[in-house]
Amino acid sequence: MFIIVFRSRLSGDADEDYLAADKAMWERVRAITSDDPQDFLEYASDDGERLAIIRWQNAETLEKWRRDEAHLAAKQKGREKWYSFYEITVAEVVRTSTGGTTVDTSPLQLG
Repeated sequence: MFIIVFRSRLSGDADEDYLAADKAMWERVRAITSDDPQDFLEYASDDGERLAIIRWQNAETLEKWRRDEAHLAAKQKGREKWYSFYEITVAEVVRTSTGGTTVDTSPLQLG
C-alpha cells in the first residue's frame, strides 16, 4: 500500500478549466485503475492551503497512473497555471493499525 500526500495552493488562474480537469482526472483514474486508489480525503485550510491524502493499494496501477498521458498533461498545466505551490509525497506503508468500532469522518482541521 502507498500513501500519497498532496499539498497545494491554487493560483488566481485556477478557474473553470481547473475544476473540469480535476473531475476528468478522477474519472480517468477510476477508468484506468478500477478500485485503486482505495481512499481519497481532501481538506482545505482557511488560508488556502489544500491537503489531499490518497491511499493507493497497488504499485502497478500507481505507475500506470503516473505515466498516463492525460495525467501528465494535467500535471504540466497545474505547474504552469493552476498551482502557486504544490508538494507531492509518495510513501510506502509499512504498517497500519486501527482500533475502535467507528471511524471519525469529520474533516481534519488545518491551521
